[in-house]
Amino acid sequence: MNKRTIGEINEKIRKGDVQVLTAEEMKKLVETSGVEVAFKEVDVVTTGTFGAMCSSGAVINLGHSDPPIKIQHAWINDVPVCHPGAAVDLYIGATMMSETRPFEYGGGHVIEDLISGKEVELRATSYGTDCYPRTRLRTILTKHDLNQFYLLNFRNCYQRYVCATNSRDETIYTYMGKLLPNFGNATFSGAGELNPLMNDPDYETIGIGTRIFLGGAQGYVIGEGTQHDPRNLSGTIMVRGDCKKMNPRFIRGAAFTRYGTTLYVGIGIPIPILNIRMAKKTAIRDEDIKVPIVDYGVPVRDRPKLGWISYKELKSGTITIKGKKVKVSPLSSLKVAKEIAETLKRWIEEGLFYLTAPVERLPTDTEYKPMKQTEETILVKSVVHHAVTCREDESIKDVAKRIINQSVNHVVVVDEQEKLLGIVTSWDITKAVAEGKNRLSEIITRKVVTTTLDEPVEAASRKMAQHQISALPVIDNDRKVLGIVTSEDIAKLLGRQRNG
Repeated sequence: MNKRTIGEINEKIRKGDVQVLTAEEMKKLVETSGVEVAFKEVDVVTTGTFGAMCSSGAVINLGHSDPPIKIQHAWINDVPVCHPGAAVDLYIGATMMSETRPFEYGGGHVIEDLISGKEVELRATSYGTDCYPRTRLRTILTKHDLNQFYLLNFRNCYQRYVCATNSRDETIYTYMGKLLPNFGNATFSGAGELNPLMNDPDYETIGIGTRIFLGGAQGYVIGEGTQHDPRNLSGTIMVRGDCKKMNPRFIRGAAFTRYGTTLYVGIGIPIPILNIRMAKKTAIRDEDIKVPIVDYGVPVRDRPKLGWISYKELKSGTITIKGKKVKVSPLSSLKVAKEIAETLKRWIEEGLFYLTAPVERLPTDTEYKPMKQTEETILVKSVVHHAVTCREDESIKDVAKRIINQSVNHVVVVDEQEKLLGIVTSWDITKAVAEGKNRLSEIITRKVVTTTLDEPVEAASRKMAQHQISALPVIDNDRKVLGIVTSEDIAKLLGRQRNG
């Protein structure tokens, strides 16, 4: 026997003699006994992943009120809900945030609450029509009151994802979590060798119509996910499942500090071992799966890659970045991913889950394209100007004269190589004079928020607003001062844009 069919595997499931291993078990079998033995002995390999999947949400049908309403705007537990279709069809996205508790509660939490059987409050407004006269609605609902409540996620189950770190002098808050300054930590996502798409990278058995474990219930792959990029081992899938049957153990709302809300989704896909080729693919190990280490401290689309790292190294807890030992932590749960693979294995063995052949394979040659932009992104290099500088050993009096003579509010403190040491402002000088201080070193702000020539002006402006400052020294990779940009510079630029 050199091949088997899904029909034959399903017959073995029906008879109760199907042989199922988790992806973790399959790798051990191949390692000890070889691919050929594994193919002969194993019918199905189960996989699993559990992580933040922002491109997720749920379709809800409310049924008609009396008198009926054609919903224009709606909120569930104060989270704005999209109204993409007819009168009472809604879509709640995982990343939509509560208007009363932003960054704490969002669409993902609403979905989890409904799945858990909790009550939620719906508010809706409309402009009113002859056939839909109602203009306002407020009611309390549970999942049992809904006609349809389907998870419809348009990008899930990334095949692999990057390792994130931060080169800036300040902590940043991202969808990869809290990243400490100066490569203070790193984070990663994904289940590595347990990931469903890593165990069938050519999509021989995963396609439209593939039955899967989704959120603790059975669901389906309905197409490739958005940004599906199989050429670069960054495939994704689009999935659908009945939320009323799901388990909140595997569907969890979450909030990332100062970034936003999301939904953790549990997905497991059974990989039928149809031939020896599939047995070999499901033997992939963490050490074989490498991802780039990406510097999220640079706020541009094509962030710098600082090297490549394997999932084996990532799961060790410590990696090396630019010669520095850095602690690395997962954003996904490997424990729950293993639980999903084990649960799916049990379902198949107990005859509760049958495999389906895809009615259409997912594309393997699509290419991810960046957004077409017709408006130029303005960078700091467009507004930077000469920075007035001084040395640390200069007197406060001399620096005060420089501020007056140069008509500036900020003086950048540098060393002999023109590298950044700190900054002083006209307010610092005024306060120092009032307090009778003479040494500049006593008043220097040494923890300086900076920018670079290639940073978007919008990002630089946001830094100033966040830190309540009015200027940013512009530095290069060696911290050499290249100039300065002020809030006044940015205000003038925006004024010119408004005036054409």
